Amino acid sequence: MNFLEVLELLGVAVFGVSGALAAGRKHLDLLGVVVIALVTAMGGGTLRDLMLGERPFWIADPRYVEVVIVAAALTVWYARFRAVPARALLIADAFGLALFSIAGAQIAERAGVDGVVVIALGTMTGVAGGMLRDVLVNDVPMILRKGQIYATAAILGIALYLLLQRAGVARDEAALGGMAAVAALRLAAIVWNLSLPVFRYPEP
Repeated sequence: MNFLEVLELLGVAVFGVSGALAAGRKHLDLLGVVVIALVTAMGGGTLRDLMLGERPFWIADPRYVEVVIVAAALTVWYARFRAVPARALLIADAFGLALFSIAGAQIAERAGVDGVVVIALGTMTGVAGGMLRDVLVNDVPMILRKGQIYATAAILGIALYLLLQRAGVARDEAALGGMAAVAALRLAAIVWNLSLPVFRYPEP
């Protein structure tokens, strides 16, 4: 198992937890939990693969589906015995964003696309599953919430990953640096309520 596969497996596991927590917050049944977990974990990577003209990763390797189901089941089991902290969904989502953004960027790199496209596809991989999750549970997608540093964290982390490689840093070490940047930015935004400037159009 190579480093990229490890990243993707960790990413789908963390997003599976994120999806299960979102489903639990809306009091969905067990099937609903599994569906939301799968959509959260698979949505971004599926869109990326389709745009690159490849077969979706979870069809090529069903292990990803199994990992998501196990992650969701363990989340449900844990929640039966202990209260899940209010910020658990945001924190799980932050780590999923970090793992999947860089994994998506590496897959886009492997396809030979330009650096700007690598950033776009990596960001899509990280945020699209969460967007679908939020829409399905009737929440405003995190990427659209006022001032939220979310996709911005993915963009900056992927850009750092590419810059580190150009500076001569080995690919795996650059990936770890990019993931750390994404996670740190997103967690800082959660803890200190950091946000981007909001555009306000004056009323006539």
